[in-house]
Amino acid sequence: MARYILFRLVSAIPVILGITVIVFLIMSLIPGDPAQAILGAYATPENVARINRDLGLDKPMVERYFIWLGNMLTGDFGRSFSLNRPVLDEILERFSATLVLASVSLLVCSLIGVAAGVVSAARQYGWADKTITFAVLIGISIPSFFLGMLMILLFAVKLRWLPVSGMFEIYGGRGPGDLLRHLVLPSVALAVVATGVVARLSRGAMLEVLRQDYIRTARAKGVGEGRVLWGHALRAAMVAILPILGLQAGFVLSGAVYIEVVFQWPGVGRMLVDAILKRDILLVQGAVTFVAGCYVLFNIVVDVAQAMIDPRIKA
Repeated sequence: MARYILFRLVSAIPVILGITVIVFLIMSLIPGDPAQAILGAYATPENVARINRDLGLDKPMVERYFIWLGNMLTGDFGRSFSLNRPVLDEILERFSATLVLASVSLLVCSLIGVAAGVVSAARQYGWADKTITFAVLIGISIPSFFLGMLMILLFAVKLRWLPVSGMFEIYGGRGPGDLLRHLVLPSVALAVVATGVVARLSRGAMLEVLRQDYIRTARAKGVGEGRVLWGHALRAAMVAILPILGLQAGFVLSGAVYIEVVFQWPGVGRMLVDAILKRDILLVQGAVTFVAGCYVLFNIVVDVAQAMIDPRIKA
């Protein structure tokens, strides 16, 4: 197992390097002069030259990339000019909020999606299967940010059951109960699409397992249907479901950008949007690379877990 983990970690290095190249090229090839966009009305030739020199934009692109990459490998992500603080410190401070939102959303979509997939497969072509399939199609079709705005209008503005935005109340609060109240709307809005995907693919994985001979044998021996579904079939289907959950982890991390803006959630996504609008190059590059690295590492964890439960994978 240790050899397999080492192999997966080493194989992730080219992926991370490819991400850094893509992010750097996108930020470097955006039309316009970043120094002029940063300075605005104060964009005199002297100020533009000074900003370009401070940010290293006066150097060739290839040289700038290797300087930035070398600094990151030593833990120096640069300094945000808009916030006037180290990029890594700002990312780590904001990432905790994003991690809370993404973790709750992933937990919701995993539990509800897998359960819906199991029930749908067990009642194939029945009313439960048709109802779940219809709900899944609706959930997949609705953009997360649009659903979030609808939920704000209904549950926060009209019914006033839940807070409109933020992570805590401005005055007071700061307890677990306050956090949970603020988490309900954004986590559900973020989890709906992922739940539909997990439910649909879990249904397919369960149907394949339920057709196996050992499932028929278990039923013939008189094993209860609940034990057959949740004990035998689901355990075998998890080999195919785990990679799906790994992909949805990436979805909720990327989708958190839109949800954090809609709900004014103080996470990396909201920070990233502000950084893009301000052309804060180092902050954008650092944040995207950091989140992408977390996604790659999470998929490695999922692959290791899959190797532990599937004997066909040589670890």
